[in-house]
Amino acid sequence: MARERATALLLDLDGVLRRFDPAVAAGVEREYGLADGVLTEIAMQWGRLQPVLTGQLTHADWVSSVADALAEPAGGPDRARAAVEQWQRYRGEVDNEVLDFVREVRAAGIKVGLATNATDLLDADLAALGLADELDVVVNSSTLGVHKPAPEYFQAACQALTTPPARVLFVDDEDWAVRGARSAGLSAHRWGGHADLRYLRAALDY
Repeated sequence: MARERATALLLDLDGVLRRFDPAVAAGVEREYGLADGVLTEIAMQWGRLQPVLTGQLTHADWVSSVADALAEPAGGPDRARAAVEQWQRYRGEVDNEVLDFVREVRAAGIKVGLATNATDLLDADLAALGLADELDVVVNSSTLGVHKPAPEYFQAACQALTTPPARVLFVDDEDWAVRGARSAGLSAHRWGGHADLRYLRAALDY
């Protein structure tokens, strides 16, 4: 049986609409004598990350915990805080080709939502990146208290879009998120880059 045509689009932020240049973190690590990749490794440890993604901790609390963990390798708490603050000042860059696609989809009358596991800094990030008015709906795990790939997350996203799951196309660069969306009844596509835009246009059929 053929699926219903999608009438709403749900996009991940990081890795799809926003990208981060790894050279920024690498430069901070070199400057402070830290091992390659250690900032991301410590920051993304699930026990440290999960509470901030579900609103139990603020972004500032999370940054402090990363600095605490880096104090010894950085040569003291002050240097660790400085390194983490310098790293965090970089908030990534908009993928303009994806943004053009978002604008094109919205101009065709299709709702576009952002579905991201994020912290309480998300609204400020979207404003700084010029994205605050580019989306119809923003679904932030730290506001919901639940994160992708939980079915409750996708249910909330579809409710925010006022669109049934079977009519929502979700795009993410992580397999686990795509699997979670499909389990919740959405159509889902794993983002592999700009070449995928042709497929997404066809799937939305506008």
